[in-house]
Order: sequence, then C-alpha cells, then structure tokens
Amino acid sequence: MHFTIRKAAHLAVVAGAVAAVSVAGAPAATAEPVQHGCAYPYVCLYVNQAAVTAGHPAAKFRVVTSGFQDVTSRNGYIVLNTRNDDVAYLRSSAGTLCVGPNTTTVMSPGLTVNGVKISSRATC
Repeated sequence: MHFTIRKAAHLAVVAGAVAAVSVAGAPAATAEPVQHGCAYPYVCLYVNQAAVTAGHPAAKFRVVTSGFQDVTSRNGYIVLNTRNDDVAYLRSSAGTLCVGPNTTTVMSPGLTVNGVKISSRATC
C-alpha cells in the first residue's frame, strides 16, 4: 500500500511537469491591435478627424459581400480598412473607389460615399 501511494504521488508530479511544459511551449495568442476604435477585421468609416482621434467610427463593416451595404450618405468620410488581405469598395458620387488592405483613406469633402462592399481580393 505504501508503494501505491508513492507511485501515485510520483505520477502526479510527472503529470504536472508535462502540463507545465505543454503550456510553456504553446505559442502565445496575439490579438490584433485596435486602431482608432476599429479592430481587425473591420472596415470603419469616420465622419471627421476628431472622430478618428477619439476612436468613434460612424459605421463598421466586416462581412465579405457580393453587393454594397448601405451607408448613411455623407461627404468626406475617412475610411480605415484593418483587414490584412481584403479590399473595400466604396460606392460614391465619383463612382466606385477601392481602399486596399491595412489602409486609411481620406475622402475629399465634395465626395459623397453611400455604400461599402468588402471583397476577398487582396489588391485594388
């Protein structure tokens, strides 16, 4: 009986050591950074630079779609695409514009944006 208790204690120590090595050897999960209130994998629209600085996007989109998603029509949006491999198309008064991956674009004040479409294409 004394042998059984010692063996059980030894197995518990070995199991604990294996668990510690497994946890220590596991790669650490890294979270994508949040940029101006816009986390990966979003495309965010801001009404002005003050909203960007404050981290308050007016709209966020993250779903790849085949068509445009409506956006409140506004002049001069600032667009932040945090996606690594996807572009965002903007439906605007000047036609369709493209914002590449990991890019911020400032729309000119006279340019009205009223739709967003995220595409799995990597380039514009």
